[in-house]
Amino acid sequence: MSREKILVVEDDPSILRGLQLNLGMEGYTVRSAMDGEAGLAMAQSELPDLLLVDVMLPKMGGLQLIQALRATDPDIPIVVISAKGGESDKIAGLDVGADDYVVKPFSLPELLARIAAALRRPRARGETGARRATRRFGEAEVDLAARRLVVKGAPVTLTAREFDLLAFFVQHPGRVYSREQLMQAVWGAHYAGTARTVDNFVARLRNHIGDDADHPKHLETVRGFGYRFSP
Repeated sequence: MSREKILVVEDDPSILRGLQLNLGMEGYTVRSAMDGEAGLAMAQSELPDLLLVDVMLPKMGGLQLIQALRATDPDIPIVVISAKGGESDKIAGLDVGADDYVVKPFSLPELLARIAAALRRPRARGETGARRATRRFGEAEVDLAARRLVVKGAPVTLTAREFDLLAFFVQHPGRVYSREQLMQAVWGAHYAGTARTVDNFVARLRNHIGDDADHPKHLETVRGFGYRFSP
């Protein structure tokens, strides 16, 4: 059974419930949001394997969501589901970065096939290709697929949680995250630790990658808020 995580951004409760049920029965882990702003925040913090997004959403439209997400994550597969089925609508969705466009009402088998196809694409899964699987910065190289860090040509051993935090940073360059956002994204919503936990892990990562703690180039402290990763 599949264990990929799919984020569904849909404001129609009946459609959302149907997708949650059927995707869950297919073995996917399903998360959901009912407006564009919440969907974007969840996509950036929870790192789903695929995004299923409606076009007509409150607070932020689906196309705006896709455009904003593509600015920080060019690789995540995105499938649009929309009642707007005109040629110009489909072109608009694909132009902002969607990988596929499915018109409502859709057949479940077709949607499942399109989701599976998007997840199989090598660039989306990170199974081949340096752009998705490997990120380089300074003297460090992070292999996301193999969960390996190499610094100055030598492998560096990280704990599972250290690698999770580093992977989150390198996949979201330039964006400032609060300690609470980092804790939720990496440790999970039910983790009982404190913000100091994040500080300790950042300090350890700086040591691993050779980032000067007093004048860091890559894991920058944003005073009064959190951290930013800069390649």
